[in-house]
Amino acid sequence: MNERYETLELRRDTDLLWLVLNRPAALNAMNSLLVNELHTVLDELHQDQTVRVVILRGAGRGFCAGLDLKQSSAATGTYSVAQGLRDQRRIAELAIKIHRAPQPFIAAVHGPAAGGGFALALASDIRLVGESARMNAAFIRIGLSACDVGVSYFLPRLVGSSVASELLLTGDFIDAQRALATGLASRLVPDAELDQAAEVMARHILRNSPLGVRLTKECLRYSVDAPTLEAAIAMEDRNQILTTRTNDVREGIAAFLEKREPRYEDA
Repeated sequence: MNERYETLELRRDTDLLWLVLNRPAALNAMNSLLVNELHTVLDELHQDQTVRVVILRGAGRGFCAGLDLKQSSAATGTYSVAQGLRDQRRIAELAIKIHRAPQPFIAAVHGPAAGGGFALALASDIRLVGESARMNAAFIRIGLSACDVGVSYFLPRLVGSSVASELLLTGDFIDAQRALATGLASRLVPDAELDQAAEVMARHILRNSPLGVRLTKECLRYSVDAPTLEAAIAMEDRNQILTTRTNDVREGIAAFLEKREPRYEDA
């Protein structure tokens, strides 16, 4: 994977990738270059399954302050409706690509995660928050709708419609303690321990078989929107039968019986 980016820092640790938003002077606000570079990385991840888990975080004092309004044509209205819609869709597709990626994404959130940054955290599979984390749907505070970049899809599924409505209609920040209490975050740790907590969680995922992890993420993605219990179980049944045909499941069973760590080969 090409690691030469201007707005991102990529750190590869065998099958774990640290994906760091790297515009700290701008609180990692999303300009057009950052958006384009994120698209490049996400497209590569879809093809490169030697990366098995991604930790997404921001450099410096915060996760991501959202869209860089200083570089946005929306502030001046200097674009056509058609061009505006193309630009809007380009940003929104980042959430779709994270959601569809075969790798689980762990968002390690400290400081502000506002607007588009909030959306990136919501699109991730797991959110760990540091004590300084503050998240909001900032769009509505500047005259836009709060429903943007997939937020109206993810947020009510995570915290329920009442809390989601409060956060979207007010644009108020949710702090780390309330994020944990509402289920928006799975764990709250001191800021200084955030990276370590994210890596420990990533390692717990990595101890499982590659195909099992990929199919679990896929099944969760479909089951959230499954129309019936039967539809979700049909996907689960398919996944279990697929995995029983792998060498890794035989290795997993042998390791369990022999009381040792399994050595999976994604085969």
